[in-house]
This record gives sequence, structure tokens and C-alpha cells, in this order.
Amino acid sequence: MRVQQPSVSDRSFQYGDGIFSTIRVKNGALQFWPLHWLRLQQSMQRLGFGLMPEAEVKAQAQAQISAPEQVVKVLVSRGHGGRGYSTKTLAAPDIYCTASPLPDYGVQQQQGIIVANASLRLGIQPLLAGIKHTSRLETVLHKNEVEQSGYDELLAFDSEGFAIEFSAANMFFYQNDQWFTPELSQAGVAGVMRAFLMKQLAVTEGRFMARDIADCEAMFACNALMGVVPVHHYLQRPLSLAPVRPVQQLLANYSEEGC
Repeated sequence: MRVQQPSVSDRSFQYGDGIFSTIRVKNGALQFWPLHWLRLQQSMQRLGFGLMPEAEVKAQAQAQISAPEQVVKVLVSRGHGGRGYSTKTLAAPDIYCTASPLPDYGVQQQQGIIVANASLRLGIQPLLAGIKHTSRLETVLHKNEVEQSGYDELLAFDSEGFAIEFSAANMFFYQNDQWFTPELSQAGVAGVMRAFLMKQLAVTEGRFMARDIADCEAMFACNALMGVVPVHHYLQRPLSLAPVRPVQQLLANYSEEGC
């Protein structure tokens, strides 16, 4: 494993041949590190990357911490190579860790956001589904549509019409006293906050079309930085924030040992 400055020969730069995780620093520690590392490790295995020791990766991430509350990004590239797609001559992966200020999501967490459906349709690729890889052009287009739409977020569906995710967050919706979330075996990013909440709540994964979500009672967006953000209007229809409040409280009360 090499820790260095990126160059134009880096495969993450050349081909998007890398993965990353964006970690919240809370009280000077990496929040949900075990879940971030599990996703990084599983993604590297699925993509055939070389092995990396957790202790070294975590140490590099911790070395970036300079404030009690901030963001640390860990990016793992397959490595450096010459022209062409072949991975045969590559040795160890490269890791890049950076830090940035933590955005303030307080208003969104309290007041909620306004959401509609995206016109963009996400491609289906089971080999990449769930992985937070660096080939994120779909996400760039998704975010561009959000910024031009006048809405706070847009829910994207795949090319078969099944709900997948927001532009930078996973989606949960509430109906008949039950939480639901899209399953991500065909497209999308399996977020760390999503993984945490699915361990804490009774959540049903499924393949949901627009008609299945249209009459939901509540909805929220979540990721490792924003936490849980309720949706107060979906497709111009008001939603209840009440079912989301206990989920937010659950997250607020959760403490990690040994982070």
C-alpha cells in the first residue's frame, strides 16, 4: 500500500478504477469506522483489488483529523498503470485521505426537505451495484438535475422503473407502521448510514416502483454526513415528520466504543 499524491497514471483518475468512503468525524473520532471499513473491504474484494491492512488504512484516516467535527474521505485506487485497461501488471493499491469541514445539516434535519422524482434513469449493473466506486458520472448528472430542478432532492429510479436513491443519500419510506427501503442489488450505493439503520430498525427491503411510494406517510434521506433528514413534501404532497423523529433520536443517542 502506498500513500502519496495522485498522478495522471493513477487508475482512479484514468478510469474511475477506485472506491471511496466519506466519513464523519464526531468528537474527534471516525464515526461508524467498522461499517466504513467493511464496505471498503467488501468492495475491494468484489473488484479484485490487492489486500490492505485495516490498521494502516485507519491510521492514515485518523492522521487527517484536525477538528472535533469534520469530514475525512478515504479513496482507494487500484494503483498506477500505463495505457490500457489491463490490471495484470499492477501491484498494491494506493490510498488517499483528505479532510474537509463538516457541512451543517441542522435546518434540513429539523424542517425537512422537498423532494420530487428525477427524470434521469440509473443504469443496471449488478457487478457494481452497492459499491461506492469513483466512476460517478451518473451521480454527477443526477446532482446537476437536482440543482436545476428547484427541489432539495430528486429520487432516481433505474431503467426498469424501480426506486433506487437520492443524488447523495439513501431513501427510506414509511407506510402502515413499517419502514421500507429499496434493495440495491441492481444499482445504487449501499450507504453506511443505511447499513446502520437497517441493523437498528425493522426495515423491509424491496423493489418499489413510483406507484408503491406515491401514498407513503413519511420519508427520509440518510447518509454518513447528514444523518437522517426527513422529507416534508414529496411530489407536492405533505408528509408527516413524526415517524422520522424517533429514528433521528435513535441516531443521536447511539454511542460507539473504541472509535
